[in-house]
Amino acid sequence: MPMTMNRLYALALCLPLLLLSGGPLLAAEALPAERRLIFADDFIARLDPAAWIAEYQPELHSSVSVQDGKLVLDTRGGVTVWLNRKLQGNLLIEFRRKVLVEDGSNDRLSDLNLFWMASDPKNVELFTRNGQFEAYDGLDLYYVGIGGNHNTSTRFRKYGGGERRLLQEYSDAAHLLKPNHEYLIQVLVQEGRSSVRVDGVEFFAFSDPAPLRSGYFGLRSTWSRQEVRAVRVWQWP
Repeated sequence: MPMTMNRLYALALCLPLLLLSGGPLLAAEALPAERRLIFADDFIARLDPAAWIAEYQPELHSSVSVQDGKLVLDTRGGVTVWLNRKLQGNLLIEFRRKVLVEDGSNDRLSDLNLFWMASDPKNVELFTRNGQFEAYDGLDLYYVGIGGNHNTSTRFRKYGGGERRLLQEYSDAAHLLKPNHEYLIQVLVQEGRSSVRVDGVEFFAFSDPAPLRSGYFGLRSTWSRQEVRAVRVWQWP
């Protein structure tokens, strides 16, 4: 019997996670049989310049680096680290991410953000910006910002036509950030529906009548120090 989208969604995101070292974050049986792992990065030694494009202002006492198997975004201003691979079709993007609040000069509990299905309608080259948030206003993309505005809001937007349409928003503690907590972030794109889960809990879901079918995925933040590890991208028809 064909698997329905809702059943597939539940299987893909709700089955127990593996405690892994280099393997997929979801048990193999949790994804469709025809799935393909099309990208994985455990940040073993360095940031691969062929795989990732970092946009930020280094003069603002900022850096993007790999340390101890983690991608570290340590920035005073805005930063976007793009996966240098155009994605399309049905996808599951997942990774683990932590906002550090210790004694770093940029430590601030705010802005665990991401872009996906991003493209520039006026330029075939997407990677032309310096990390400032407003520079991305003209793109077509989906955006989630968890703990934005000094950890007071969590928002889901669709960008397009010069507008940043607000789709959903939260301000309660359950949808805001905790310091030094490693989150599992999962983005599922399937048949025009985009959803975001955080530690297995669905924060956002949107069935788009005019979905963005292809584009780039970016790790986004501003003025904070964050760690990212175990990035995986799965695709199926």
